[in-house]
Amino acid sequence: MSAAAAAPRTATAPPTVWEPGSVIVLVGPPASGKSTWTSARFPPTARVSLDLYRGLLTDSEAAQGATEEALALRALVLEGRLRRARTTVCDSTSIEIPARAGLLARARAHGRPVAAVRFATPLEECLARNAARERTVPEGVVRAMHTALPTVEELYAEGFDAVHHPGDTTP
Repeated sequence: MSAAAAAPRTATAPPTVWEPGSVIVLVGPPASGKSTWTSARFPPTARVSLDLYRGLLTDSEAAQGATEEALALRALVLEGRLRRARTTVCDSTSIEIPARAGLLARARAHGRPVAAVRFATPLEECLARNAARERTVPEGVVRAMHTALPTVEELYAEGFDAVHHPGDTTP
């Protein structure tokens, strides 16, 4: 193996223009800046979000009992956008491998480029933002998800075409 091939891959700043039909998977703990970052860069129609779909179903984005139906809605919307080659941002924590694997598989089935945007916001900042929210996530969940954040190399190994870091995640 050459030295260049063995060199670790690093995260880069996200592009300002994405390849049409790209699937962009946000990866980060609660309150790390994912939705804020997305809303500043993409139209609302480009965003698929479990929180959004739980809210549509129950009037509460926190209604975890509606997650199964929210996943079905996300799958339906994602599939329609993939068929139409529409750039799509998957706005959820995506901390767990199975969540990312499903999104990667759907993008690959349609031949779409797929990138991860990894939000490595400092834990104390996530906790402070979370505490300031109207709808908070239990602190232990924020801490556990922050600890479980995959590395850049892990994301590449899963099959992402690119891994980006958002730079300043301050809202």
